[in-house]
Amino acid sequence: METKKDSTEEKILEAAKNVFVAKGMEGARMQEIADEAGINKALLHYYFRTKERLFEAIFSGIIKLAFPKIMTIVQSEASIVSKIEQIVDAYIDLLIKHPFIPGFVLKELNRDPSGLFKLVVKFGLNPQSVFDQIEQAMDRGEIRRMKPQHLLSNIVSMCVFPFAARPILSFILFKDDPSALEAFYNERATVIKEFVINAIVIKK
Repeated sequence: METKKDSTEEKILEAAKNVFVAKGMEGARMQEIADEAGINKALLHYYFRTKERLFEAIFSGIIKLAFPKIMTIVQSEASIVSKIEQIVDAYIDLLIKHPFIPGFVLKELNRDPSGLFKLVVKFGLNPQSVFDQIEQAMDRGEIRRMKPQHLLSNIVSMCVFPFAARPILSFILFKDDPSALEAFYNERATVIKEFVINAIVIKK
């Protein structure tokens, strides 16, 4: 019985991901999610009473997958340049698989940021540790001196914006050509890494 329950829940979560990606949080309807999962709406409400709870369940699952990987990179003995490259790869890979994340994060930050903050604390992501590593790399003369906050903000912005602005980019830059947009996202990690590394590394 438990296996059936788990299977149904996984089916619902996968269906919800598909609908959220296609329609966005506001455009998605519970009936559409139920249809995508091949179940009736009453059963969907049995598992997740509201669309918001369903969306939060999906996001929590993604965070649990993403944060440990990022923390492993941050805590490794790799150079700061290698860490930046690995984090960009991990971030872009996550956003390609779950392109609805930026929109959800912005919505949650405006509605109730406490839930996201609790998840950050729970998984031990400490920005100060990252700032310290950047400062130490500067002191060793490996990268140009700058405020660590600006460096991290630049990296996150370059990763997130193309996904947050997906409809605009698709229409303006690629004339709603999905294959061209997909190719752009697949190239994104390489472009960001080259841009950031060329901007910060001190040539010797």
